[in-house]
Amino acid sequence: MSRICELTGKGRLVGNNVSHANNKTKRTFLPNLQNVTLISDSLETSVRLRVSTHGLRSVEHNGGLDNWLVKTSDDLLSLRCRRLKRTIVKKRADATVAA
Repeated sequence: MSRICELTGKGRLVGNNVSHANNKTKRTFLPNLQNVTLISDSLETSVRLRVSTHGLRSVEHNGGLDNWLVKTSDDLLSLRCRRLKRTIVKKRADATVAA
């Protein structure tokens, strides 16, 4: 399983460890990924995702998973999230037509 946030696309970065003698060795900076269960309001189901803590804060700031997925471009989202976004948009369109 790759270390990439499913919501933000945040992945690993590469940099250097620099010693006191200014020796440089390669290292990686990994994102802080958490396995979380988020609730979709429009689908009324829970979804398990592997999300960075930055992505989790962004979801809360935007008012939930549904609002975050609708606002975010498909380039950043994982395949599972793109499918979830498609069903949410379809469900919202059906709800507006019925009302």
